[in-house]
Amino acid sequence: MSIEDQAEPIALVRRIGVVESVHCGHVVGLDATGTVVWRRGDPDVTVLPRSTLKLVQAVAMLAAGLDLDGELLALACSSHSGEPGHLDGVRRLLARAGLDEAALQNTPGLPLDAAAALAWQKAGNGPARIAQNCSGKHAAMLATCVSAGWDPAAYRSPTHPLQRAIRECVADLTGGPPEHVGVDGCGAPLYSCTLSGLARAFATIARAAPGTPHARVAAAVRAHPWWLGGSGRAVTRLVEGVPGLVAKDGAEGVFAAALRDGSALAVKVLDGAARPVPVVVCDVLRRLGVDAPVLDVVGRVDVLGHGAPVGAVEPAPPSPSP
Repeated sequence: MSIEDQAEPIALVRRIGVVESVHCGHVVGLDATGTVVWRRGDPDVTVLPRSTLKLVQAVAMLAAGLDLDGELLALACSSHSGEPGHLDGVRRLLARAGLDEAALQNTPGLPLDAAAALAWQKAGNGPARIAQNCSGKHAAMLATCVSAGWDPAAYRSPTHPLQRAIRECVADLTGGPPEHVGVDGCGAPLYSCTLSGLARAFATIARAAPGTPHARVAAAVRAHPWWLGGSGRAVTRLVEGVPGLVAKDGAEGVFAAALRDGSALAVKVLDGAARPVPVVVCDVLRRLGVDAPVLDVVGRVDVLGHGAPVGAVEPAPPSPSP
C-alpha cells in the first residue's frame, strides 16, 4: 500500500475562523514500552527518513571507530544553518582527520540561515560544499574513513565499507533491512524505513546505556542543540526546552524525537511541507506527557494577514470512531 493511501489529516490551516488548507500525513507516538499510543494514518508506512537518519548514521560511524564527542559530534548529526560557527566546526572536524574542505563531496549549497546566506554571498561566495547543511555529516564520514583505514575518496558509494556499516545500523535500529536504497539530496546514500521503525530507532538512542555509541550521540545532541540546527530553528529550541529530548528534522516534512524513557514520535507530512511539522510534533509531545513552555512557543505557527496574525496552524482533531 502506498504512502498516500492511508494518510489522514494531521493539521488544519485556519484563517479568520475558516479552514483554508489541510495537511495530511502519518504520525506515530510510542510510550516507554514501545506501544503505539497515538497514531494518524499508518504507523508502519514506509518513508524516506531523509536527515532524521543522521543520528543513526552517527551511531554507525562511532561504532566504526570515529573518535568524536561534544559539539562536533552534534555537528555530524546536523542539518546546520550554515552560520559562521557551523562552518568553522566543519573545518575543525576535517582538520582532525588531516583533511580540508576540498575532500567534501556533498552537493554545493548556500547556508540555510537567511542572514548567514546573505553575508556569505555579500562576501563574494556562491554555493559551496562547506556551506551546505549536510557538510558536518560528510566531514564525519570522511573522518570515519581515515580512522578506519578506508578509502575516503569513495566514501559515498553504497558498496563502500562505511556505507555498508551504516546500512547495517539502519536495519538494526529500525527493525529491518531497508526496502529502498537511493541517493539523498546531499549525495550520500539514503535508506527507507517504516515510520514506527524510525521512532523506535530514536527511542533506542535516547535511552541507551552510558558509553555506547548511541548514548554518545544522544549526549552530544542534548548538550549542543545549536550545533544540531541553528539560531531560531525549531529542532534546536525543542531540544533546548524539553529535558532529555533527542530530536532531528528532515526534508519533505519528516521529524523524529524521543525522550530519556524511550517515549518517541515520528511524523511524515504527505505533501512534504515544513509548515505543520512543529505544530504536530508539539501536539504529540504533549500526548506523550511533556509539559514544557517551549511547546507553546514552537507549536504556535501563525497565519498572517498583512503581517499580523489572523489565524493559526493547528492539530487536526481526532477522526471520529466508525
